[in-house]
Amino acid sequence: MTFFPGFQFRLILLSLGGFTMLGTAFSIPSAADQARPAIHHGLRADALARLENYVSDLDRRETAPIVLAADDTLLEESGDTLLNSPDDTAASDSDNLLPGDDSGDLLAAPAESGDDLLTSDDSGGDDLLSGGNESGDDLLNADGGGDDLLQPSDEDNLLLPGGGLETAEENKKKEPAIRQQAANEAHENLFIESKYPSANTCATCHPRQYEQWSASQHAYAQLSPVYMAMQTAINIKTSATNGDFCIRCHNPVGMNLGESLYVTNLDRPPTSREGITCVACHRVNKNYGKISGRFALEQGDIFSSVYGPSGNQELSRVLNHPEEYRVSKSKDDPGRSIHTQAKRFFTLTKPSFCGTCHDVTLLNGFRLEEAFAEYKQTPAAKRGETCQDCHMGKIQGVASGYDYGPAAVVGDVPTKNRKLTNHAFAGPDYSIIHPGIFPHNVEAAEFKTLREWLQFRYWEGWGTDKFEDAVSDSYKFPKAWQSVDDRYDARAILKVQFERLGKMRALREQVLRNGFKLSDISILRSDRNGLKFSVDVRNGTDGHAVPTGFDAERLIFLKVEVRDRHGKIVYVSGDRDPNGDVRDSHSLYVHNGELPLDKDLFSLQSKFLVRMLRGGEREQVLAINTSTDVLPFVRPETRATTIYGRPRGARKHKQTIEPNASRTATYNIPPDRLKPGETYSISVSLISQMVPVNLIAAIQGAGFDYGMSPAQIARQIVRGSSVLWTRRSKVRID
Repeated sequence: MTFFPGFQFRLILLSLGGFTMLGTAFSIPSAADQARPAIHHGLRADALARLENYVSDLDRRETAPIVLAADDTLLEESGDTLLNSPDDTAASDSDNLLPGDDSGDLLAAPAESGDDLLTSDDSGGDDLLSGGNESGDDLLNADGGGDDLLQPSDEDNLLLPGGGLETAEENKKKEPAIRQQAANEAHENLFIESKYPSANTCATCHPRQYEQWSASQHAYAQLSPVYMAMQTAINIKTSATNGDFCIRCHNPVGMNLGESLYVTNLDRPPTSREGITCVACHRVNKNYGKISGRFALEQGDIFSSVYGPSGNQELSRVLNHPEEYRVSKSKDDPGRSIHTQAKRFFTLTKPSFCGTCHDVTLLNGFRLEEAFAEYKQTPAAKRGETCQDCHMGKIQGVASGYDYGPAAVVGDVPTKNRKLTNHAFAGPDYSIIHPGIFPHNVEAAEFKTLREWLQFRYWEGWGTDKFEDAVSDSYKFPKAWQSVDDRYDARAILKVQFERLGKMRALREQVLRNGFKLSDISILRSDRNGLKFSVDVRNGTDGHAVPTGFDAERLIFLKVEVRDRHGKIVYVSGDRDPNGDVRDSHSLYVHNGELPLDKDLFSLQSKFLVRMLRGGEREQVLAINTSTDVLPFVRPETRATTIYGRPRGARKHKQTIEPNASRTATYNIPPDRLKPGETYSISVSLISQMVPVNLIAAIQGAGFDYGMSPAQIARQIVRGSSVLWTRRSKVRID
């Protein structure tokens, strides 16, 4: 095994996590562990079997290249793979995530191969953003094959590969395996429930909190296919040495249980896939401080203690009146199961509790997310306003006080009134997965499995009178949905789901509109010398910068249009390329020369800047080291980061707006585009999107959960974006 004596690379790029502090010993994972990130649900069965054989043999050798045949590539057209290539020909070696070159390096590539995500050259194959139509390698390329991310497609149907429309004979053959799998899952879920109860259990007595949480970003944290693929892609590129850096915040229960980082959410127990679930906060009994999400959860069944802001007084009263509330203190007693003690943990009400996960510092000192650090320096912090005041109160994003009512309803009997916090936790992210599996829903979970829900084609009208009255007798339903009553029941459940998603979208836009403000349009010049105007984008809060958190992947931008009296566009900025990206330097179409760079683009997305080998800097989508070593892994910093305040190899160019500050966007339209005496309409819209589409291109090699394709993911991301504000004005050119 080769140990890195120092920096050994063609480009010095930031690696997202897994670093150790200077002078601290660190362990190198076994060769088998380093190869395992490539083993995930995106691989075909035959490729998976060969790769597992290879992994088992790796421990007997120091190093060896992983060589897969051309038909084993993850991007090959196949009904079983998550990533289908636009054509059915065998993909080139450059498409293979596990290339078999002479070095055996998972990341190394010849200098001319174009492994750089943002390099466009004629060699084409390695570049995920390459626009060569002849290569067929770019899943996000807009060509005659219908791969344009914004082109309507039946592929938007969120189904597992194959669609689940099996014949009766196929279903019969699968029945024993399905029954055994269901039994195994039920046994495992029961075991997990005895350690970390599911939110579905808590919903019995806390329906209000459950409904708020069920569609929240906290509830979506582990289910997000974008986060899952990003984590896997980073670990593939770093031989798993990034480890659980991402998932330990998104899934604290799973990491406390020692789950695999790479298993599909379809096979995780309920409490694990619930992400930031009830026990993720209410089974924490220590003030861990800023530790980027690595903390222990107390184990115990539903009768075990929980931790909250108030203490045990009201719970004791309920337990002392079992005849009124019909509760039991142990599994051997009749009545409703309930936790028997509520211990006061006042830290739960303080911003430092949020800072446990919402200040993310990599182990080399790189500050990836700084929401809590920003807050501590703000006027809001000086006034004593907390994270909870703005994000768990009556209005999302504003310190507006709290609701008042019962914290629980036990046996249809409410407890005494008290201050109530809102568990919706609205933010910039949104769900792009099947509504049968998110939001979390007790009835949906009891009704069908996640895999069965993914087979329910709600977009075709299943469970509606219009569809059911007209459906042909020859129409083949999956076994789970052959009953018309089941389809109607599912439709009723989805109605609730869509209502919850609608409420969450309203709350998301509420918090974003409270954080971002847009001024009226100021006309600075409108004459024969041209048209000049400006708008101000202002931070509407004094509690942190906007955007905050993972600001390098938050797309907040202005779309500006100027039209003549006939509606013809004479100027535009902030428009999208056919893939759904704005025309910045990361747009496929821009760096292929097919569309011009939008030099007037106003965007608040921060960018990773990495240092080149000879001292220059450049932007990078995924800032991951490119190594020529056989077994690349995350390296420690060779110099104390306190000297520079960051690692030397990379930095983040923040584009965020500080508390109470503003930024002005100014636009100039030259006179050759205008006509004297003409009246023009100006429209300026502030748009929020959770991530840019180019991120999907950068991580697509890892595969996406639930059988979703990169194109499906990207379309859903674009469709979920929100127009926060629009300002309009008319001007006459004199």
